[in-house]
Amino acid sequence: MLRLHLTAATLLRVSAEGAATALVLTVQARTGDAASAGFVQTAMTLPYVLSGPVIGHALDRTDRPRRLVVALACGYAVATALLMMTAGRSPLVLVLMVAAVVGCVEPVVAALTSVLPRFVPAERLSRAYGLEASSYNSAAIAGPGLAAMVAAFAGGGHTGIVIVAAAMLGLLVLPLLRIPPPRARPERTRTGVVRVVAGGLSVLGSNRVLRALTVSTMFAWFGYGGFAVAAVLLGQDIGAGSAAGGQLLACFALGSLVGALVSSRWLTPGRSERAVVAGLLGFGTAVAALALVPSLPWAWVVCVGAGLAEGPLFTATLMLRQRESPPDRLGQVNTTGGSLKIGASAGGAALTGVFAGKLGADGLTLSIAAFQFAGAALWLWLRGGHPSVVSSPSGRWRASRTRPGPG
Repeated sequence: MLRLHLTAATLLRVSAEGAATALVLTVQARTGDAASAGFVQTAMTLPYVLSGPVIGHALDRTDRPRRLVVALACGYAVATALLMMTAGRSPLVLVLMVAAVVGCVEPVVAALTSVLPRFVPAERLSRAYGLEASSYNSAAIAGPGLAAMVAAFAGGGHTGIVIVAAAMLGLLVLPLLRIPPPRARPERTRTGVVRVVAGGLSVLGSNRVLRALTVSTMFAWFGYGGFAVAAVLLGQDIGAGSAAGGQLLACFALGSLVGALVSSRWLTPGRSERAVVAGLLGFGTAVAALALVPSLPWAWVVCVGAGLAEGPLFTATLMLRQRESPPDRLGQVNTTGGSLKIGASAGGAALTGVFAGKLGADGLTLSIAAFQFAGAALWLWLRGGHPSVVSSPSGRWRASRTRPGPG
């Protein structure tokens, strides 16, 4: 069952990760102006902040989760196909509307993570979360890579084909996946969107570990939002050209993949809290070192090192959310936490656009590193103490519930 889950989820994530690259290449090929693709990407991202918690809330409560997941994945595949067909050809208003629909259904790609505890035995969850993290990292490499490959051989206007094909293949595998309904069945009440979003935020805010994790990773991802721009500027500064920025991002994604796979062997819920601070400090140190690299090969090595630190950090994040979330709120917590990180990353990217010209590559990499160090400090401060980790009667890991109140 885990293999089917990883196959379907990875194919959908390849599509989601490559969509932005394919969109830019498509618009550039059809209009000669890739700048307008930025507006479309924003329209894809903004709905995620609200739709993510809503989808997670529904997945936590439905008696037929597979039907819901398949319906959302179908909506994502169709909307993505329409977006790739209309981008650069239709009026921008229409394209923005289609992009917003994509953003409304795309969170199902991340929401699939929350169903792992339903069919994976407790003793294998650590391994499963490591593989799940590697699924995201593999998609981060394959999605943009496939889009660039198609553009090189068939032209930028055809890059959407491979993105839609990956989504369709994932959609074909999903019906084969048996997703049990949630074990905990909360009382069904009519809840508005605002209350659903607030519900996810309340869980993240009331639990000390989740609160510390959310704040620290939001700081980290605010900095990470400028990493792509910094990579391009760094490539220019060391004389390798702006195209080297893509190579550096690929090296980072490769390191993240290896880090996630390796951590799946040794990382446990009991070690995940230490992995968070180690990952943030390691990632920050590696990014800061980019300001000192003399040539492109050294930059490759450092970016791989940054990814090796980020891979276990992501795995630990998934483990802590599963360990600390109420059983009937795991999907909501995953999607709400992911939405906050995406929003923080978007804010960091926007701020990078304002200051990139003034700071340059070195200033940007040091700023990104500073946000990682700040995230590590916030994690240690907000987490406070050393909450004990014990095994619940069901064999699942959970934190001790004898925590002080919010503070």
